[in-house]
Amino acid sequence: MITVQEITAKSIINKSKIFDYCLNGYVGCQLNCRYCYARLFMKRYSGHTEAWGQFVDVKMNAPALVRRQIRKLKTGTIWISSVCDPYQPLEEKYQITRQCLQELLEHPFPLNIQTKSPLVLRDLDLLQQFPDLEVGFTITTDDEQIRELFEPQVVPIEERLAALAAIHEHGIKTFVFLGPLLPGNPEKLVALFDGKADRILIDKMNYSQTLIKFYRTHNLAWALDNNYLKKYKTKLIAALQERKMSYEIFF
Repeated sequence: MITVQEITAKSIINKSKIFDYCLNGYVGCQLNCRYCYARLFMKRYSGHTEAWGQFVDVKMNAPALVRRQIRKLKTGTIWISSVCDPYQPLEEKYQITRQCLQELLEHPFPLNIQTKSPLVLRDLDLLQQFPDLEVGFTITTDDEQIRELFEPQVVPIEERLAALAAIHEHGIKTFVFLGPLLPGNPEKLVALFDGKADRILIDKMNYSQTLIKFYRTHNLAWALDNNYLKKYKTKLIAALQERKMSYEIFF
């Protein structure tokens, strides 16, 4: 069972180290991915005692905060979202992300939306109205068994790819965030993205002791070896270059 609380937040658009700003309509995330960096600090930040993935706070006043804050901010890119999935299952009920997008349309800042959920397709009517918008999916492997191990609450890879393709076909800029690099076949992985994403962002991410233990428990420690990651990276780059796909690597 997940503990859901409806809360009143003090702010909704905050400064970010990756983009100019970030917007998180929820505290906590139902997707509960094993590698999520937010699980390392969000319990302490939020004051929750439940395990990560077992609580979500819904910022009920988020749209009103957007309306108030956006007028005072210097134009910059807003990242939706940095420490939760903006289209986690609760979004279907609460529509916090959609309501925030409706407010942002009045002041169309550049937006970067990152998700793992096809629910983003619900908001195509709004997304197509933004003059500067990029929508991306986190996809970490081509191996469905690995996906189930690390992302047990996330939809299958094929469903994410279908949503990515649909968004791309609507003329919206798209990207894939490939991070962390989970075990898989780099050539097959790149082939999945071809024609669906305008660019690929790649990061192996930092491995916490908890995540390292998880790898070892499931006999995957070999995937943390620097030689394996180096070979994976080399094959990945070769496959991307062969298909003439735009990419950025952060390690």
